[in-house]
Amino acid sequence: MDIKTIGGPFILAPLAGYTDKAFREIAHEYGADCSVTEMVSAEGLARDGEKTKTLLERFPGEEKLIIQLFGPSDDPVRRALPKLIGYKPTVIDINCGCPVPKVVKTGAGSALMRTPEMAAAIVRTIKEFTDTPVSVKFRLGWDEKSMNYLDFAESVTEAGCEMLTLHARTRAQGYSGKADRNAFRTLAKHFEGSNILLFGSGDVFTPEDAATLLDTGLSGVMFARGAIGNPFIFRETKEYIQKGTYTLPEREERIAVALRHLDYAIKYFGEKIACREMKKQLMAYIKGIPASSKAKNAIGEATSRDELVKALTSLR
Repeated sequence: MDIKTIGGPFILAPLAGYTDKAFREIAHEYGADCSVTEMVSAEGLARDGEKTKTLLERFPGEEKLIIQLFGPSDDPVRRALPKLIGYKPTVIDINCGCPVPKVVKTGAGSALMRTPEMAAAIVRTIKEFTDTPVSVKFRLGWDEKSMNYLDFAESVTEAGCEMLTLHARTRAQGYSGKADRNAFRTLAKHFEGSNILLFGSGDVFTPEDAATLLDTGLSGVMFARGAIGNPFIFRETKEYIQKGTYTLPEREERIAVALRHLDYAIKYFGEKIACREMKKQLMAYIKGIPASSKAKNAIGEATSRDELVKALTSLR
């Protein structure tokens, strides 16, 4: 597996409640080389759950798509694979990083940092069933006293994993504190000369942040919170890597793209659901625009497309 398999080094990370096909489509338009789905329950997929299937839908023309599974063991993954393969994932990613208690208490997500042998078993199960490349997204460890990310990475790559994405925080940190960028350098050095693709995630809010991660020797970057309301970061990062400079979007472009994103969501999910779910995205699009507090209040109270459009266009 090489970088061409996923289209390039800049990926929209999996974000529960955010990276639906509307967001992925906008990110693609602004330069994302590939995207990862919201995390998909292996058990839900095995049971053919309707909500689970919605997470796997592609936007028109979305050829490359990394599908992320979560589960506590290889059993639900084995049962989910026949259905998963029908969606033709570019890569199958295993979530070993989610710190949310309701996921961790089942033994999934970052709980797998405590059982690397089970994470490896999940990878082997997928490799036995399919030739689709496998990746693992993981953390530094459970807490600062158990920073086992290198040993963990060795376990899953020996099992057949071809791509690693490190979120350089522990499970105990959640999303607080700072991502440890030295860990990216250590990971890159550890796998120097191998064919393993290495990605970094955590505190990537600017093109400069992305460039710093690449300078550690990583193959690429996953943009997570830094892309919410800001698909422009993909365009900016590519400009920065090529030219050493980049152009920020003007207010008009930010509002126009927010409206387009809203309309994609309405097209795919219907007005009622889209207007409810898009509020957090729209708030992010207008963050930092002077005198936007009134518009944010209007977005919070809106129940229809017309009301959301009125709130956004009031900033023009």
